[in-house]
Amino acid sequence: MIMFVMIMSTTFMVMIVFMMMIMSTTFMVMIVFMMMVMSAFTFVIMMVIILFATLLTWIIPAGQYVRVENADGVKVVDPNQFSFIDRCPVNPLLIPLYIVNSMCKRVDLMLVIIFSGGAFDLISKSGALHSAVARVAKVFQNRLYIFIPIMTTIFALICTTQGVNQFIAFAPVVVMITLAMGLDSIVGAAIILLGGAVGFATGTVNPSTTVVAQKIAELPLFSGIQYRAVCFVVFLIITNIYLVRYALKIRKNPELSPMYDLDSQNEQKDLDIDSFGTMDVRKTLIIIALVAALAGMVVGSVKFGWDMPELASVFVGLGIVVGFIAGETPSNMSKVFVEGCKKMLTAAMIIGLASAIASIMSAGKIVDTVVYALASCLRHTPSFFMAPAMYIANTLINFVIVSGSGQAAAIMPIMIPVSDLLGVTRQTSVLAYNFGDGFCNYILPHSTALMGIISAVNIPYDRWLKFIWKLFLIWAVTACIMTAIAQGIHLGPM
Repeated sequence: MIMFVMIMSTTFMVMIVFMMMIMSTTFMVMIVFMMMVMSAFTFVIMMVIILFATLLTWIIPAGQYVRVENADGVKVVDPNQFSFIDRCPVNPLLIPLYIVNSMCKRVDLMLVIIFSGGAFDLISKSGALHSAVARVAKVFQNRLYIFIPIMTTIFALICTTQGVNQFIAFAPVVVMITLAMGLDSIVGAAIILLGGAVGFATGTVNPSTTVVAQKIAELPLFSGIQYRAVCFVVFLIITNIYLVRYALKIRKNPELSPMYDLDSQNEQKDLDIDSFGTMDVRKTLIIIALVAALAGMVVGSVKFGWDMPELASVFVGLGIVVGFIAGETPSNMSKVFVEGCKKMLTAAMIIGLASAIASIMSAGKIVDTVVYALASCLRHTPSFFMAPAMYIANTLINFVIVSGSGQAAAIMPIMIPVSDLLGVTRQTSVLAYNFGDGFCNYILPHSTALMGIISAVNIPYDRWLKFIWKLFLIWAVTACIMTAIAQGIHLGPM
């Protein structure tokens, strides 16, 4: 009888995993289909995914882990205490309420995006940004193989400690530069997103992912940094090769860009660099104020723990300072600031819609079920493929748990016993978690970093997927290889 129950339980869990993989595949197929048959609006895509997430709460059994507080005060799941619970499918009629509640929870990030639009509109009106962009574009116009790697490396290094969310406001500036250089808006967004992806996903010194995961795994903090640094360099080289090749291809034939039709309508596309004017005292002071504000946000976030409210307030202050330097009257200053805020409203709303997806799956109590199913499947994985399988499992889990620290708290207490049982080092498990949590964020339509940046520069989600899908597959293969090597060398604390 006991054997029968065990067999039936195992079979049931395998069926759940299989179902989840079908669902994930269906999800991607659905998105690709929409890309092929129509140039869908991002709002439409987001609503379709919200409906799909709601449907999953009616199909996948509800389950729940018991959560306990570990020695470091971090709430983690108890891997031995999972139970199926009564179904709690989400009522489709309540979807608008979930959207509104999600927007309320992310209003701080939304305000950062909105107020950055106001500040940058004042800067743009002054002409300072255009003149500065002209100088950068002139210097690097024929040196893409230098310009792009330098820029991506800067964002990659910064994002070893920060999330890419912090740089949504940078996107319009970088896109302005790439358009002035004869490239497309995707290159501008990709410089931030792909550079940030490498820095964040390799997790060299990331406090919100690597440190949390290592605490749970009972590893020395920041141990294994040497191998993660190697991974950082490998992924950075691969990413820059991909992006530089794309940029050169677009410059040679602009019609190959997924954004060709939309960029052609962009007022900044055909601007004559020489017509941007020279830098005078006012323009110089405005650029200094901008650089100081952006640098202040980075330092404040790293050293003083600033969060979204502080960053939003910086943009309000920047707008006021820029307005006075530019000689604007208070009345006109307010008018321009409000107009700039309006331009970023769409991007802010996309953030709210993205957050609603995770809220719906959490309300349906299906997140823990997915984690449990994938963990059960891992226990039956051949040992030689264990580390890559952990990466794949973490990637699938990131579809339902986008938060890095949240995913660590949910999955690491399960992965550690499994890795111990199958002879995979805990350091390798942390590496697999980092890769799975990080790189997937740049294809997920409910990733706030991705949706915030592409929305800020008017890149539809389907256009971004046309650019990124090949690179994501390359990242995935590379991640499997690097985790397999880590397993092969028995990557330890170091």
